[in-house]
This record gives sequence, C-alpha cells and structure tokens, in this order.
Amino acid sequence: MKVLVTGGAGYIGSHAVLALREAGHSPVVLDNLSTGSRDAVPHGVPLEIGDLADVEFIERTIAQHAIDAIMHFAAKCIVPESVEKPLYYYRNNVVSSLGLIEACTRLAVRFFIFSSTAAVYGVPECLPVDESAVCLPINPYGWSKLMAERVLQDAHAAHGLQYVILRYFNVAGADLQGRAGQRGCANTHLVKVACEMALGKRPSLGIFGNDFPTVDGTGVRDYVHVSDLVDAHVLALNHISLGGKSCILNCGYGRGYSVREVIESVERLVGKSLPVTMEPRRPGDPAAMVANAERLHRTLGWKPKFDNIDVIVASALEWEKRLGGSPL
Repeated sequence: MKVLVTGGAGYIGSHAVLALREAGHSPVVLDNLSTGSRDAVPHGVPLEIGDLADVEFIERTIAQHAIDAIMHFAAKCIVPESVEKPLYYYRNNVVSSLGLIEACTRLAVRFFIFSSTAAVYGVPECLPVDESAVCLPINPYGWSKLMAERVLQDAHAAHGLQYVILRYFNVAGADLQGRAGQRGCANTHLVKVACEMALGKRPSLGIFGNDFPTVDGTGVRDYVHVSDLVDAHVLALNHISLGGKSCILNCGYGRGYSVREVIESVERLVGKSLPVTMEPRRPGDPAAMVANAERLHRTLGWKPKFDNIDVIVASALEWEKRLGGSPL
C-alpha cells in the first residue's frame, strides 16, 4: 500500500517509515521539518515538505502519490507547553487533523491510523486503565487528541473512513540497528534527558515532583519501546485493510516504572550515579499512568519484543552515542 506518514521525519514517524518498508509497503513522508529532520527520512522514501494547515498541499500530495492510507503522527505533544499555549495546540492538533481527515473523505482514502495518547484518560479511577475508561483529560494536549479522535470516529460513521486509534503510553528507546531515534535538544522525555545527562550532553536532570502517591513519590509511567509501538501501527493497517473493524487500542506493556526507577536503569547501564535536582510538579501531570493492553494483543496479535526497561534505555543510550554532539 502507498502510505502517507505525516510527521515521518520525526521520532515515532521515522521508525514507522522503517517498519512500513520492512512490511512491504511504500511510505511517503509529509513533514514541515519544524521538529523533524531530513536525515531521519531513509534514502529513496519521498519527502513532501509542507504544513498540514495547507489543505491544497495535502490534497495535491495525496493525489500525486495515489495514497491508500494515512498514518498521522504530526502533532505537538509537550504537556506543560499545551497548558501555556492551549490555542496553539488546538489549532495544530485538532484543526490540522480535521483538514487531513476531510481530504481523505474527498479523495477516497480508505484507511487512517491515528497517533493518540493516554493523556485522554486524565486521572483514571483505576489502573491499569483500559479503553472503556471515562476520558476526562487534565491538559489541553489530552483534550486536543480526544477531539481529533471524535472527528475521526464521526468521519467513519458518515463517510466510511476506516480507522485504528492507538493511544500511546510513554514511548522511549531507539531502533536497535541505529537507523532512527530521538533528535533535538528541546526534548522533555525522561529517558532521552537522562541519557543525555549520562553522556555529558546535559548539565542537570530534574525530577518534577516527589510527593505523588506512588511507591517512591515520583511519577509512574508505562514505557513502551518505539519499535514495538510502530509494529502495532503496521498490524493496525493490516487489520483494517483486511476488513477488520475500526477500533481504539491502548499501546503499552501493562507495567509502570517510576522516574527514580528509570534513572536507576540509566545508572546501571553507564556505571555511575546521576546527580538530580528536585523540582515542583509540572502542570497537567498525573501521578501514574499504566495501560491495560489486552485488547491490543487480542485484536492485532501484537507480541512486543522489547518489554524491558533496561533494553529500552540501552537502545536510547546507543542512539545518543551515535548522535554525538557537545554539552547543552
């Protein structure tokens, strides 16, 4: 299939491009390169540079490449930033998604895989959280993704656009062959930040909140390796293209690690302690978020290969070494 990968020059999207090629599909990357990198797009994969807000550009790209399916990764995803700039997040994550979905209905694109988030659940009443839980986000990022989910579901009901919505928990790690990973110096993801500090690229590491009702007072998250995550995307595309029902699926391992436990993993692998500073809680952060991913396993036959925090961290460390660079 010809698959348009929005945000395909970014972290998760670039891994998805690799997985699609390995599965025999033909990806086309669409990215405005605001946070993505040309270097993340493999040789031979078409790169269309432009913005999702440009509907004419979107429709021209879909028509030119005879696109069969969309994998939509392009979005802003920093929770504290969404609290500071909510309108920016709604325009980028909701309005742009609406334009893309409209283009699909006009040009008869049949299949849509959507990158969503566990942030749609807000603070769930019980953990692990499953897809039937009430969605009540506590930050604009979560609301923006939930709104886009609703648009997609309504497009399915009215126009027959088949979809799989994948709600990510905490994505981390890098391709084990060193072909892709997280780039940029403005990242807030814990695993990347801790690896940068361990390699001397970052002067400090802050723990945001040590008074959560968790095992050690720090936030707990379900970390899923990016390569396992994109495998779920390819399986989702196969599922709906072969007549499977549209659905919403959690993407996580069903176990949580605290901030301190992640830092301890980095320390084990580099053989030294990392000095940390204690910072106030960030706005919009729940105490814990862990997935019930039984529906993902059952529906897609997903079998993760890298369900181990040390494996996740080790792959991120190797990627940081490949990137090189000077201290921030």
